[in-house]
Amino acid sequence: MAVSYKRLFKMLIDKDIKKMDFCEKTGISYSTFRKLTHGENVQVGILETICLKMDCQLSDIAEILPDPEPSPENRTDERV
Repeated sequence: MAVSYKRLFKMLIDKDIKKMDFCEKTGISYSTFRKLTHGENVQVGILETICLKMDCQLSDIAEILPDPEPSPENRTDERV
């Protein structure tokens, strides 16, 4: 499973908040912001801080994406 932060970036666009303004408002570092843009893992405390400073819920900034199903040609059948 993967975490997507596309909702966060949509919120920033909708509210016309620039990334440096966002980092200043929330107190997160630019390197943490970079992790978010690349869908990398961040601590739950960071997400909590973002939600508190942006007055939103976790579901407003992130979503869990299921792993894609393997395509039929990539499946390994264990049948003999």
